[in-house]
Amino acid sequence: MEEEIALYVETAEESMQGSIEHFKKEVSRIRSGKATPAMFDGVRVDYYGSQTPLAQVANIKAQDGRTLIIAPWEKSMLQAIEQAIFQANMGVTPQNDGEIIRIVLPMLTEERRKDLIKQAHVLVENAKVSIRNARRDVMNEIKKAVKDGYPEDAGKTKEAVVQDLTNKYSNVVEQLMKRKEEDIMTI
Repeated sequence: MEEEIALYVETAEESMQGSIEHFKKEVSRIRSGKATPAMFDGVRVDYYGSQTPLAQVANIKAQDGRTLIIAPWEKSMLQAIEQAIFQANMGVTPQNDGEIIRIVLPMLTEERRKDLIKQAHVLVENAKVSIRNARRDVMNEIKKAVKDGYPEDAGKTKEAVVQDLTNKYSNVVEQLMKRKEEDIMTI
């Protein structure tokens, strides 16, 4: 029974780590003061009838702090990429010169920066809910094990370990959010 509970705790920790990784990926899509190719991770392009991630049909690189260059591997994809960027509703206007697509990001206003921080806080809350759900699941398994004969003091010890993991991963989310907030507010 000890191995079973250890497995539950390990599974919960993996789930919490997964929540952190998902949070990092989602928050990287939120635009900060500078241009990053990660902004386009969620953009899908119609590539011969299949919805394909933009990064698989073009090279995306930052030219400078506010300009991104998207160079498709096939020139015939320029229109489809341009259309996909418009449909993604990212608040940017692609400039197609027949060879590449240039994206010039406008300067962020104070109001827009605050909106982006609100979006990031929603992601923080989602990550924390996911972490708490992992905690709840393992706590329920520990309580079941205690009812089935697992020593109560050992169960309390495992619950404390799980709570420590929950606190640790919640703090990681907070630290990542603090860095992202500073990044967004930096002019």
